[in-house]
Amino acid sequence: MAPGMSNTPPDAVPGRIPLGVVVVDGHGLVTHWSSGARRLFGSSREEAVGVPAAELMPVAGALAARSGRASGGYTDEYGPELDLEGVPAAYPTAGRARIAAPGPGARDVLWWGYPLVGPGTGRLLVLAADTARITGADPRGQGIAPGFALHTEFPDAAELARRLPEILPNMSPAESGRVVSQVLDLGYPVLEISRRRRVPVTPDWGVSQRAVRQERRARTEADTAVGDARGPAVPDPEQDLEYAAVRERLEFLNEVSGRIGTSLDLARTIHEVSAAVVPRFTDVAGTYLREQVVAGEGFPDGPPDATTMWHRVAVEHDDEPGRWDDVVPVGESMPFPVHTPFFQCMTTGEPVLVPRISEEMGTRIAAQFEKRDIRPLITGRSMLVVPLKARNVVLGFMILLRHGERPVFNDMDRVTGAELAARAGLVLDNARMYTHQENVAETLQDSMLPHVEARMAGCDVATRYLPGTLLGRVGGDWFDAVKLPGSRTALVVGDVMGHGLNSAAMMGQLRTAVQTMAALDLPPAQLLRSLDDLAQRLGEHYLATCLYVVYDPVESCLLMSNAGHIPPVLVRADGGRSELLDVPTGAPIGVGGVPFETARVPVGPGDRLVLCTDGLVEVRGEDIGVRLATLCESAAHPAASMDDACDTIIRALGVTGRKDDVALLMARLNGIPREDVAGWRLERVPQQAGAARRLVCGQLAEWGLAEASDTVELLVGEVVANAVRHGAGERVGLRLVRSGRSLQVEVTDDEPGTPVLLAAGAQDEFGRGMRIVSRLASAWGAARTARGKSVWFEQALPRAR
Repeated sequence: MAPGMSNTPPDAVPGRIPLGVVVVDGHGLVTHWSSGARRLFGSSREEAVGVPAAELMPVAGALAARSGRASGGYTDEYGPELDLEGVPAAYPTAGRARIAAPGPGARDVLWWGYPLVGPGTGRLLVLAADTARITGADPRGQGIAPGFALHTEFPDAAELARRLPEILPNMSPAESGRVVSQVLDLGYPVLEISRRRRVPVTPDWGVSQRAVRQERRARTEADTAVGDARGPAVPDPEQDLEYAAVRERLEFLNEVSGRIGTSLDLARTIHEVSAAVVPRFTDVAGTYLREQVVAGEGFPDGPPDATTMWHRVAVEHDDEPGRWDDVVPVGESMPFPVHTPFFQCMTTGEPVLVPRISEEMGTRIAAQFEKRDIRPLITGRSMLVVPLKARNVVLGFMILLRHGERPVFNDMDRVTGAELAARAGLVLDNARMYTHQENVAETLQDSMLPHVEARMAGCDVATRYLPGTLLGRVGGDWFDAVKLPGSRTALVVGDVMGHGLNSAAMMGQLRTAVQTMAALDLPPAQLLRSLDDLAQRLGEHYLATCLYVVYDPVESCLLMSNAGHIPPVLVRADGGRSELLDVPTGAPIGVGGVPFETARVPVGPGDRLVLCTDGLVEVRGEDIGVRLATLCESAAHPAASMDDACDTIIRALGVTGRKDDVALLMARLNGIPREDVAGWRLERVPQQAGAARRLVCGQLAEWGLAEASDTVELLVGEVVANAVRHGAGERVGLRLVRSGRSLQVEVTDDEPGTPVLLAAGAQDEFGRGMRIVSRLASAWGAARTARGKSVWFEQALPRAR
């Protein structure tokens, strides 16, 4: 016990004073009542559990009087006003009260209330002690800090002790861990005595007499065991004190090193570094990093200067809540002038020690904050600025401040802070490099995955991509949906064998090739054949599976070819049945010399097609047949939307913790009714361009879309005239397909040569037709067919009248 705390009762052991422990839920009802609480307040466990805590204890500052009944039997002298919301307060509270003791007389009780966070019903931890056991302490309980031992007679005791940093918010993880280690052997909750802090408190940074005595005893025993012939050693108090101080700082550094760097997440690492030093080493810790580090970009170029922007990423302190938040908010960026100690630290890479911040220095520093006066926060405090370096480059720095009543930073603290910053800098650099790699990987993956339109011609599409969680965030799975002539849609899923950047790069090449060949309207089997030839030309390690499906909403059918991929699932709208489609499975892409077949599957309006990669259904140790059955069952589950249906499949198959990527594509095959399709066969004579314009105008009027006639009539005339002039055969085909809010016009002829855009000059007679189509149509294209070519364009439609 510190000097001045005398007249302690014989049965009171300093630092081992029993506490009453009570846990209160969010409704203010008692859920745990220890034997110590029974001795203090007189109620048994059976009488207390389930009763409003305000009726049993003097904790008005931590609980609202929800029941409206008077809390008789005591008077609360020092607690704050009642919480008007009727729930446990969200901040630590403390007070002293005089209560009627069991038996004659009254009793003074000190109590502390700490909000609880996390799982479980408990929302307030109340610790209480009899002041008779701590005679000589400050009359308002200053200088007394509750600790928490493991043995508290209820099942959640171990969890509460493990979560002590959250239970006691004014303690850093390092400090609370030390307190726990001191009280675990006591077997009950205790009070820890200090004379340098207010409630709630932590032991002062420094060397305790207990530590000195332990070091002296250990060295004496060692000298005795050796048997020094020169006689018993005479202890040197100053040497013991210095040795213990060095030992304690080494233990502190070792402890902090074990607590930081538990994650490669940059934000979490920054929080760990800041919280590790408060309040054991300092009272305030502000962390600043260069903007390139925060953004996860490459290593900062060149040394910092007066124009370098520094981002405030964390402010940790043990002052009253909110005191620093408004003045120095986290997230602010600012430069530092040459005359500040911060500039000196970041340019020299060495710690800067200011024993006390004078009013003049405080004014110069405060000049950085034009709209906020920080002088009251920093003037008179001791300051230590330490650089956060890695590979001789300053990534940031920490500003450490101590209260005026604490000892100023000294040379030993400078060395300790420099060593702490060196270790923290390496941890931050590892987190920065990891964040940079994550950003590169995510950018690469996002650039390679398509942004599929939710509504295509005659179908709705929903997709999901989940990167592998154990082997990185990039992989070789992909999906795609490509518009084809004739209002058809190509649906694709593929999976490059392997994982990582190489697989992602290979996937990008194959996906681009599929899109290019799909735009040429190759039949499914021929497309896979061409993709297989390309993979063999690229290299022997290019192996992938692929499923290619062409949906024709007018004919209501699917054409599909498979290259070693998981078969698709078809959910019938009629009855909700689901089935794995029996598609001939060819060899994977890249094997070579294996033929591919095309299967035709009729479908109906409202049917749903599900395509996925093997990461969704292949799990080590589980039967793939069972997983495929689960896929079929979950795909048939009713859902409010396509997105909900995808989420249902993912939840049912439990893909968390997987090693492989997952790509999922679902298409609802709505079809296009026959009444929304119109077609004609025209003679290949010049006069048919005018006839085509009249036919289109009449059909649009019949559909109630006369407002779109002018543009569509002009474009149809240009495309038909081009087919008549440059085509082959006797006839030209013209078809209109209305799908939702778009109109697709297709013109076919027997000439395989596709049109191209020409740079027509002022005197040129030809070359302007397709430029007009390109300028006015929302999309257009051309592809070879089995008998010639097809030229098509799309136009957005107004609402039908």
